[in-house]
Amino acid sequence: MPMRQDPVHAALAYLKQNHLLLTTAESCTAGAMVALLAGVPGTGEVLESGYVVYSAHAKQRLLGVDPQTIERFGLTSEAVAWEMARGALRDSQASVAIATTGVAGPSPESGISPGTLCFAWAFAGEPMAVFTCTQRFFGERPDVMRQGALHGLARLAH
Repeated sequence: MPMRQDPVHAALAYLKQNHLLLTTAESCTAGAMVALLAGVPGTGEVLESGYVVYSAHAKQRLLGVDPQTIERFGLTSEAVAWEMARGALRDSQASVAIATTGVAGPSPESGISPGTLCFAWAFAGEPMAVFTCTQRFFGERPDVMRQGALHGLARLAH
């Protein structure tokens, strides 16, 4: 039985095979996706940029997240992740974006349990294809951040 490829190498293989260029918009994962990818030689062929946007203001200013979306759905929401991914694609040469927003912990924020992360994967085109999900991870803050980064990369090709 063949060994399953780890999420980082699987994401890189997917990007290379499909001639895609990636940008990320990371909040709760704090650039962990880019750091994981950059640890592999040759990543520069498929990685265009990475945004780390923690505050609501940064999400609005750098990625064009609508303040009304934040007000209506909250920072930890698939709607905000969707707008983050769209904004990352807008100002880059990338063809695909992964966005993360959530609560890494250790405490709840705005009534949202620690380990709750929202994701969006956006593929450039007309119309733009965007997929979202919410996932709960467990463990200490660094564990949640790493699990979230790996999940974002693992789901890229699926």
